Amino acid sequence: MINSEQTSELDLRTRQAIGELQLAITQRYPAASFEVSRAADDPASIHLVAVVDVDDPDEVADLVIDRVVELQVDERIPIHVIPLRTPERVAVSLQERRLAGPRARRRLPLLGQLPL
Repeated sequence: MINSEQTSELDLRTRQAIGELQLAITQRYPAASFEVSRAADDPASIHLVAVVDVDDPDEVADLVIDRVVELQVDERIPIHVIPLRTPERVAVSLQERRLAGPRARRRLPLLGQLPL
């Protein structure tokens, strides 16, 4: 699961943590794909991007958030899981919004706006 080009400079424990998180996600979402990268604004921070075919990416985050916090706090591994929907799922969502019309697009008013 881990791309050796992306993780070759990481220590063994960090690579194991990445594998552990990937395993937890693929057990629930077998078709998930992953990319490991460094944060642009903080090169010490590791991003594990998980592309998953779900309506709500928070489902994926909820699945691993407790373990991510343990890794960050207890093991001092600066890792973050970033769940994304598949491009196909995003396209379907955008099409549904277009078909629903402008009033359905925003359910909550923005600050300073009256409700629709």
